[in-house]
Amino acid sequence: MILYITAPSPFARKCRIVLREKGLADRVEEVVVDPYATAPRLLEANPVVQVPTLIASDGLPLSDSPVICEHLDEIGTGPRLLPASGPERLRVKRLETLGNAALEMGVKLVLEKRRPEAERSPSWIARWTTNMGRSLDALEAAVPEPDAPLDMGVITAGVAASWIGFRHPEFGWAEGRPRLTALTAVLETRDSFRATAPA
Repeated sequence: MILYITAPSPFARKCRIVLREKGLADRVEEVVVDPYATAPRLLEANPVVQVPTLIASDGLPLSDSPVICEHLDEIGTGPRLLPASGPERLRVKRLETLGNAALEMGVKLVLEKRRPEAERSPSWIARWTTNMGRSLDALEAAVPEPDAPLDMGVITAGVAASWIGFRHPEFGWAEGRPRLTALTAVLETRDSFRATAPA
C-alpha cells in the first residue's frame, strides 16, 4: 500500500499515527508529494490532488482522512480506534469531527495568509479564527482524561491542538484549555506522535 503525504499536513499525520498504532507501518510506503505542484502520481489517484491519499492493497485509492483511518483501523492489529457501532462510536466520531473542524479552520487560515496581502480577506480571517477557537473550546469540553484509551477522537483532538500550535503560535490555543493541554502533552510522548511531529 502507498500513502501520499506532506510532512506538515495534520490530516496526513492522523493517518500516519494510525499506521503506527495499528502495526501497519511496514506494510505502507509513505510517499511525500507536492500537491501544489500537481504531483502526477497523486493526480492519478486523487482528482483534487490532496493529501492524504491511500492506495489500498487492492489498488483502490482512498482519500479523506476519516475514511483512510477507518480502513487502516479495520485491517490493522490491536484495539479498535473506532468502535463498530452504538453510542460509543458516536462519541468518538463527534470528537473526531470537532478536531477536524478546528483543523479545517486552521488550514483555511494558512491558505488565506499565503495569498498576496492585497488579496487577503480580513473578514474571513476573523471568521475562521473565531470558528477555530470555538472548535477548540468544544474539544476542551469533550475530551477525556489524559489516561483514557486511545481512539480516533482522542488522536484527532491531539493532532488538532499540536498542529494549531505549530502553524498558528500567535493564537495561544492552550490558554484556558487545561484538559486539552493535558491530553495533548500525554499524546505527544507516544512513539506514533513523536515519529510524525509536524515539520
